[in-house]
Amino acid sequence: MLQDSKQSGRINLDPDSAQDGLAQLVMTVIELLRQVVERHAIRRVEGGTLTEEQIEDLGIALMNLEEKMEELKEIFGLDAEDLNIDLGPLGNLM
Repeated sequence: MLQDSKQSGRINLDPDSAQDGLAQLVMTVIELLRQVVERHAIRRVEGGTLTEEQIEDLGIALMNLEEKMEELKEIFGLDAEDLNIDLGPLGNLM
């Protein structure tokens, strides 16, 4: 029997709660992609290649995406630590 994901930082693969483990995995992938997009956006802003309007639009889009992630974490009963899964010898994902 695997430990509870909240205690171990690992995905819970218990057959009785497979849906929860899948939700955790999907949300982790989405959060990882959100962070990559955010870092790329910051590099573009710092690079000076965007107009003021594009910067404004990008900021609004990133805030909306973060709000949606918070809503989804609440719906699935997850918090930030749940999305930072343990990759064994590689360490934590984020």
